[in-house]
Amino acid sequence: MKQKSLYFLAPLMAFLVFTACAQQSDNSAKAAAVQNKNFPDAKPDSYWKKVLSPEAYEIMVNKGTERPFENPYWNNHKKGTYVSAATGKPLFSSNTKFESGTGWPSFYAPINPDDIMIVSDNSFGMQRDEVVEKSTGLHLGHVFDDGPPPTGKRYCMNSYAFKFIPAK
Repeated sequence: MKQKSLYFLAPLMAFLVFTACAQQSDNSAKAAAVQNKNFPDAKPDSYWKKVLSPEAYEIMVNKGTERPFENPYWNNHKKGTYVSAATGKPLFSSNTKFESGTGWPSFYAPINPDDIMIVSDNSFGMQRDEVVEKSTGLHLGHVFDDGPPPTGKRYCMNSYAFKFIPAK
C-alpha cells in the first residue's frame, strides 16, 4: 500500500519541482529588471565576459574573491588612482590606501562615495556589507568598521576589479 502511495505522489512532486523552478526563473527575471533600474549601466553577463579579463569577470560578475597576498595591488605603494576595470570610473586613490595586513588592497575612503553602493551580502553564512559600483552593480569587495581614522572604515577591495593608473 505504501509503495502505491509513493507512485501516486511522484507526478505531484515533479509538478511541484517544475513549478518551483519556473517561479525561480520568474523571480530571476524580476531581479534583473530591478537591477537594471537600480544600476543604469548594468549589462548582461555576456557583455562583461567580452570586455573584462577572466579574473575581473570572476570577481565582478560572479562576486568572487581573489587569493590574499596573490593579487596585483595588495602591495602596490605607487601613487595613483584605482579605476573600475569595467567602466574606467575613478573609485579609490592611493592617498587613502593603507596597509591592513589582510593581503587585499584596503582604503579608508572612496574618491566619491556617490560612485559606490553598499548592499547587504549574506553569502557563506555571514552578514557583510558588499561594495558595488553604483552605475553597474558589479562587485568590488566588502567594507568593514575596523579601518583607520578619519573614517574608521576598511574598504577591502579585490585587485582584479580595478586598473591602476599611476600619477604623472
